[in-house]
Amino acid sequence: MTVTVILGSEYDKTLRTTVMDVMGQLGASVESRNWSVAGSQEIETVQARLAGQEIIIEAESYIGLSITGDEDMINEISERVRQANQTTPT
Repeated sequence: MTVTVILGSEYDKTLRTTVMDVMGQLGASVESRNWSVAGSQEIETVQARLAGQEIIIEAESYIGLSITGDEDMINEISERVRQANQTTPT
């Protein structure tokens, strides 16, 4: 089943970097990257392939940073991103 998960703010550069780092660690390859504007909406779309399956990462104004694909794969990516972004208590 295909699912979409909102990971956080579309403007969170650390989150964007973490998502791409996790995808790279898992062996994903980026197939395309597009950016467009329509009125006040900006959208950046990254189309990637991981283990033969398509993964779509979108940063869209007023929506956030989302990732779409196979449920098990998206859950794995989301969990790894969450773990990577946890802060260590001081």
